[in-house]
Amino acid sequence: MLQQTRVETVIPYFERFMARFPTPAALADAEEDDVLEQWSGLGYYRRARWLHAGVREVVSRYGAKVPEEPEDRLGLPGVGRYTAGAIGSIAFGRCEPIVDGNVARVFARLHAIGSPLGKAVTERALWSHAEALVQGTRPGDLNQGLMELGARICTPRAPKCEGCPVRSMCAAHAQGRVAELPVPRARKKPKRVQAVAVVATRSGKVALVKRAGALFGGLWELPVGEGHGRDEALAALRGAGIRSRLAGIPTGELEHVLTHRHMSVEVWKSTGARATQARWVGLDALDSVGTSRLTRRCIEHVFGPPLKKT
Repeated sequence: MLQQTRVETVIPYFERFMARFPTPAALADAEEDDVLEQWSGLGYYRRARWLHAGVREVVSRYGAKVPEEPEDRLGLPGVGRYTAGAIGSIAFGRCEPIVDGNVARVFARLHAIGSPLGKAVTERALWSHAEALVQGTRPGDLNQGLMELGARICTPRAPKCEGCPVRSMCAAHAQGRVAELPVPRARKKPKRVQAVAVVATRSGKVALVKRAGALFGGLWELPVGEGHGRDEALAALRGAGIRSRLAGIPTGELEHVLTHRHMSVEVWKSTGARATQARWVGLDALDSVGTSRLTRRCIEHVFGPPLKKT
């Protein structure tokens, strides 16, 4: 949950998730809909699906105990070098390195690494430094300390160098290069996309359909389609197997920014909807299904009051 998400955002989700799935077996036995429901609003839903798949393998292959051997951990769905190293060092006390965004920033400044993040040469250097440093008696504490150092002291902007415990060893500080390091990876600008979303209603309930594909895959979403306009909105309804009448003109337009997409979403409302494949959900029951933030924003746009997750 903490991958690409702040601690204060994660805490209430983590508490709800652990209350719902207190054991590996409980999570493994759950339907994907139940897992995505608990994750709803956190974003990056692939994390939830990988977690679910990984725990199912832990239960089926390893008797509900996370394997201690690094090769076995790396063979679990969704587990890469960082996750495997975090588990190995923190849970099992093994001298296994980790490099996340915070640790990468610490090492880039500590060793004045001038190549951009994401480059193969940079990754090799970061992991080499992490592996050399973790060889000690408390690898889990060391790795957690590195992450905390990057999160609290060696921050992206306005780092607190005066209070840094390794300032005397920091090459970037000595060279006056703290502000320029690490060199960020080259990022493409988010692709601008036009889309329509239809809030189809019947008897005070909204029609949701299960989304396939990578974007919002597995979530219960509004009928959506590419482009803007009445024809596109009607096509979105037909594609979702919904027969309904569009109500006048669009209710408005939302800007929704994802990692790789900047979406301009035209929101339509339809009434008297009929559908055999859709799931009809009352506004007071949206927390019982896994939906994206975009779907909730579109529904809020039509019905007014914020629909806060409780």
